[in-house]
Amino acid sequence: MSSNSIKIVILFIVCMLLQLLIFNNLQISGFINPYAYILVILTLPFGLSTPLTMVVALVSGLTIDLFCNTPGMHAFACVLIGYLRQYVLKFIAFREEYKSDSLPSMNTYGLIWYAKYAAIMVVIHHFALFFIEQFDSLFFWPTLLRIILSSIVTIIFLLVAQFFIPRDGAASID
Repeated sequence: MSSNSIKIVILFIVCMLLQLLIFNNLQISGFINPYAYILVILTLPFGLSTPLTMVVALVSGLTIDLFCNTPGMHAFACVLIGYLRQYVLKFIAFREEYKSDSLPSMNTYGLIWYAKYAAIMVVIHHFALFFIEQFDSLFFWPTLLRIILSSIVTIIFLLVAQFFIPRDGAASID
């Protein structure tokens, strides 16, 4: 198992535990719900195929769904960002190609690049999750407010988390 694979497995376990034990119990005024677990999907290597990314996203979402009694909602939002990840990366690319074995990180690609990447992915995830959860046009504005506030808090968490993810000098899979 390569060092990046080990990092992803450890990150998966840590993010799931943080989400289930801490972040799911933080509902700030009913509008702010941070979702730390999507860090796993955002941190997958660039070269990982879209189908495999979607499988990891499905497992992540189903894990949260299993413990939160949200049948398929998190799984849907995660698979959606797993699928759209390749397009988002192409949209924000600052070079022709990313190194296929490197991990998307603030250390490697800079704060601005990572903030754009995280913001787009988080907003897509939250939009899908909260509108499925509140599938009612009557609550459009409160749901939109919830998306915005939760996205801001989640993005801040993702940026701070970047300081705690160990970096590889080469950023490559062995």
